[in-house]
Amino acid sequence: MADDPQRNFRSAYYEKVGFRGVEEKKSLEILLKDNPLDVEKLSTFSQRFPLPSMYRIHVWKVLLGILPPHSDSHALVAGYRKEQYQDILEALEVMRFINTSTPTTQVYLRMFQLESQVLPRCSDTSPPDEENEDFLSISRAMEEIVDDPIDCYWLIKCFVNQFHTKFGDSIPHLPKSLEHYLSQEEPRFLNQLKSTGVLAKLPYNLWFRRCFAGCLPESSLQRVWDKVISGSCKILVFVALEILLSYKIMLSGINRPEGVVKFLCNIPQENTDAIVTKAIDLWHKYCGTPMHAV
Repeated sequence: MADDPQRNFRSAYYEKVGFRGVEEKKSLEILLKDNPLDVEKLSTFSQRFPLPSMYRIHVWKVLLGILPPHSDSHALVAGYRKEQYQDILEALEVMRFINTSTPTTQVYLRMFQLESQVLPRCSDTSPPDEENEDFLSISRAMEEIVDDPIDCYWLIKCFVNQFHTKFGDSIPHLPKSLEHYLSQEEPRFLNQLKSTGVLAKLPYNLWFRRCFAGCLPESSLQRVWDKVISGSCKILVFVALEILLSYKIMLSGINRPEGVVKFLCNIPQENTDAIVTKAIDLWHKYCGTPMHAV
């Protein structure tokens, strides 16, 4: 749709007086009244704007296919999702894989394994492998964002499945992509990271396989996941880039690569909203801004 000068004026005015997002919230409400929902427009909206917290979980469920586009089927499908959740839970209890004292995230992992037909033997007490640790990290983060355990499980499952299906082939190339954009922003800092051996040891698994779960607090993390769920894994590169840029001076003063990695795995939590905002700006700068969804 062509740009609406009046709408652009209103958006600029609202932002100037401190009501950033007023127009965007209205636009999203219009999209959510469609029946069927236009998933492509919802994706575009989520790429361009942060989702209002009151609508975030609902939009995530639609984008991940947990709920269908036809709004009048949502209650029925939600009922089916609940029944399936209960059936899987009861099956695991009968097989004695879980009990009342099993941590919730471990329950989600066993449910996911059962549905994926990779449930280990009940007697197998070996620690979780790296892929399972990725799942558990994402589960712990999602549990902080979503209150309802049924919604939480479905969001974890579909988020993980979509991420691997859509971006599995891209993940190994993200470190090179990070190196490329860092060379555009701070070539001298990149050379320093290379010469000290830090670049090869950056916590790429934490950043790119776990989508910053366990690194960013949930208030910042969900804004990153808005972009991942709506179709971009490239946002992960720019969050990593902005973390490096934000702590460039501090990182330059750490002598050993292990010290740099330790710091990056436990970055201060009070500055992460600003980091994510700048990362999204960088992402739009290099990758462009999707056209308006409404």
